[in-house]
Amino acid sequence: MDRKEVEQIVRDILSQNQSLRPASPVSGKPVFANSSASRVTYGSSGKPVSSGAVKVTFGTAGKIFSNDGFPPVKQQSAGELKCPLLEGTVSECIGCAQCVVTRPEDVKAIMLAGASRISALHPEKGSYDSALASMIDHTLLKANATQEQIGALCEEAKKYNFATVCVNPGYVALAKDLLKGSGVGVTTVIGFPLGATTSTTKAIEARDAIAAGADEIDMVINVGALKSGNYQLALDDIKAVREVTRGHVLKVIIETALLTKEEKIKACELSKEAGADFVKTSTGFSTGGATVEDIKLMRETVGPSMGVKASGGVHNRDDVVALKAAGATRIGASASVAIVTGAKTESKGH
Repeated sequence: MDRKEVEQIVRDILSQNQSLRPASPVSGKPVFANSSASRVTYGSSGKPVSSGAVKVTFGTAGKIFSNDGFPPVKQQSAGELKCPLLEGTVSECIGCAQCVVTRPEDVKAIMLAGASRISALHPEKGSYDSALASMIDHTLLKANATQEQIGALCEEAKKYNFATVCVNPGYVALAKDLLKGSGVGVTTVIGFPLGATTSTTKAIEARDAIAAGADEIDMVINVGALKSGNYQLALDDIKAVREVTRGHVLKVIIETALLTKEEKIKACELSKEAGADFVKTSTGFSTGGATVEDIKLMRETVGPSMGVKASGGVHNRDDVVALKAAGATRIGASASVAIVTGAKTESKGH
């Protein structure tokens, strides 16, 4: 198909009052939406969500496509298409899927170089703190979290370029698919939230999560063993998960709210001895969350060679800045968008 044929196809589509949308993540085919009616469709389930001025389509993998806030591609009197980027009405590509007409030679060169699909970066609405975003695990661990909420979580993670999304094991495969090619990783939790399962169970759970696509593992320490003074059991518990997660980041949740100062130090020492990559304060499901004092203590104990993750009760930018200054290198939060944009909003909770 030559350029003239492509141009004619696009003109025919536009003449029928339809809009050409980015390719479906599964079929690779364009998604068409009638421009006079707004619809929301959730993949193969076909579950309707809302209607209004914004056209949104959820592909079969759950990926969200939306034209919210983006200027349309203009059709000139001579029948030519005008790219908003070239016209100067936007500063970045809006992913309108019209490059085959507006910049065909560039697209052809990219395809000849080996690309089988081309995607585009949507401009962000407003500014955000990218440095803070890069250290946040965007978290949703509630038992009643829905697939649609996980889809929204992943879209936010891609938009703000968070380090990872942190989801329960049952949603790892979905999150991995939704985040494909975005650079955002997938974190999941093991032995969560009590840490009271056996070491074998935790190891199997971790192996299964990695097989499903998890990039990072946050395991809960055997709190009872630690508080009983059975340090060998607590150490072996971490080692069992470390053994099956080689090549992946392992964070050990020590649940600081339940420990004495001495127990916090011991938990960090055991995590370091077992070869973990991070120690993490909390599950967010116990009696307390991250504090500046605990982060300082954990950093002093593990030294500069390990990461320290603050999680639980982190609601705003000031919290993150204080925790980072105390030694945190990763943050677990559900209020991530508010943290990086400075917006005032209530935390959704884990």
